[in-house]
Amino acid sequence: MSFKSLGLSEALLKAVQEKGYTTPSPIQEKAIPHILDGKDILASAQTGTGKTAGFTLPVLQILSETKHPKYRPLRALVLTPTRELAAQVHENVREYSKYLDIRSTVVFGGVKAASQIRTLKQGVDILVATPGRLLDLHDQKAVSFKRVDILILDEADRMLDMGFVRDINKIISFMPSKRQNLMFSATFSNDIKKLASGILRNPVSVEAAPQNSTAEMVEQKVYRVDKGKKTGLVIDLISEGNWSQVLMFTRTKHGANKLTEKLVKSGITAAAIHGNKSQGARTKALANFKNNSIRVLVATDIAARGLDIPLLPHVINFELPNVPEDYVHRIGRTGRAGASGEAISLVCSEETEYQKEIEKILKQKLNTEVLAGYEPTDTAGPKRAASQSKGSFGKKNSSSEGDKPKRKPHFKGNKPAGSTSGRGRTGAPKKKRY
Repeated sequence: MSFKSLGLSEALLKAVQEKGYTTPSPIQEKAIPHILDGKDILASAQTGTGKTAGFTLPVLQILSETKHPKYRPLRALVLTPTRELAAQVHENVREYSKYLDIRSTVVFGGVKAASQIRTLKQGVDILVATPGRLLDLHDQKAVSFKRVDILILDEADRMLDMGFVRDINKIISFMPSKRQNLMFSATFSNDIKKLASGILRNPVSVEAAPQNSTAEMVEQKVYRVDKGKKTGLVIDLISEGNWSQVLMFTRTKHGANKLTEKLVKSGITAAAIHGNKSQGARTKALANFKNNSIRVLVATDIAARGLDIPLLPHVINFELPNVPEDYVHRIGRTGRAGASGEAISLVCSEETEYQKEIEKILKQKLNTEVLAGYEPTDTAGPKRAASQSKGSFGKKNSSSEGDKPKRKPHFKGNKPAGSTSGRGRTGAPKKKRY
């Protein structure tokens, strides 16, 4: 199947060709015709499946075929959970709309709002935004949702994790009831289905791949190691293997900073990326990582969500996630586009239950090894083992960056930073304003 057979205009086909794409991905092939038909969509698609173009292309076509008033009211809104993903989606919108009379912009926190307000007041057809900053701008009367025809929720599962449900519902309350809704999520959890039922009307469900599937080209490996020896092990692996472009995951912002400092002291160029970093620092770190100025990018799950890093060869789980599905998201960042990739997890005794839960959703045992000089000697005590019993998994809010964990953290010295931001509603999950 070709992009032309999907019903896209010549202007969009030209832009797609210039991006180097010739054949639509499965999610694009399944979603684009339904979106062009005006149907609501509930799509399961992980990062790297081409989902952004899957909704950007048809939305741009719909907007370009609809006559707009001269003052250009906002007609399509894309909500994303993080700044990086918002910037990435807008870049796609800009590239695909280069031959169309479409105006677009992106707004998110971490930067001054003045320039964003000026752009919005000039009129835009499509806006990409994070919920927090968007509501702030709406409160300042810098943006109106009264003419929105299409609403897109990208990475809806992560927005739930970060406690954005109330913000999303508030934004939707300002919109016309008659509109097209598109929801993209990595998984179809019960929470996602509940959210979808309140937003989507008779949606068409499409899936790019089986739920929780992992990249076939990714070699997955586990090294059993003492908690205190993890840093030495990753330094040896990176140095002796002469690795570059290593994306490393920690569970907390403090842990990301601490590990980055130790890597730099050992002579390995590295940078951390997480919610406490300024937008400028995050953008610079990602750019340096992509152009190989730094070898290692240390990230938390939320900050790394949606990052597009082509041909990434190495992913290291310095700490296993306490939500098993996040493991799938992490390792899915390597082994893309037919290239091989390696995902290594460092597992101490306190994380063995996490490994079992991950293996359960993968429906496979992970290849587990012990390296000479790094033999594990620590053991989890009875209380610790009890705290890791069944039922400690699946509490997604506990993995959200800035949220207070519902149980004692596993890693000494890596206490998650409590968030003091948010809208201060009673009972609402605490969250970082992106």
